[in-house]
Amino acid sequence: MFLTRFIGRAFLAAAAKSESSAATAAGASMATSRLNPLEEFFEKDRGPDDQKPVYGRSWKASELRLKSWDDLNKLWYVLLKEKNMLMTQRQMLHAQNLKFPNPERIPKVRKSMCRIKQVLTERAIEEPDPRRSAEMKRMINAL
Repeated sequence: MFLTRFIGRAFLAAAAKSESSAATAAGASMATSRLNPLEEFFEKDRGPDDQKPVYGRSWKASELRLKSWDDLNKLWYVLLKEKNMLMTQRQMLHAQNLKFPNPERIPKVRKSMCRIKQVLTERAIEEPDPRRSAEMKRMINAL
């Protein structure tokens, strides 16, 4: 199981290196190397000397009410990406009979996502124009 994890990571690293070397060979003027998009589904590896990171709390509804519609939309997708990363990591470790290191992070992300939907729904209900309110509710339900 460890071998498949190691090979998978090595494959992702090799793919990222081949992408960056191909871009360099093509004469790309970018100095920074591009990351493989699949790497975003995994948390960055920490060395044995690194301390265990401290993760924050979930967002409060009162804090979210101060943000604009666009900020809440961006935050929703950041949280969705974080949730996907955590669920991928949990599933991968579960398949290898390993313990998920920080299970308390998933409920924090879910609570924040629910609170964003709550705040957006409150705004849609308060909207005086019924057409705009219905459109906002459709957008919220699509999240």
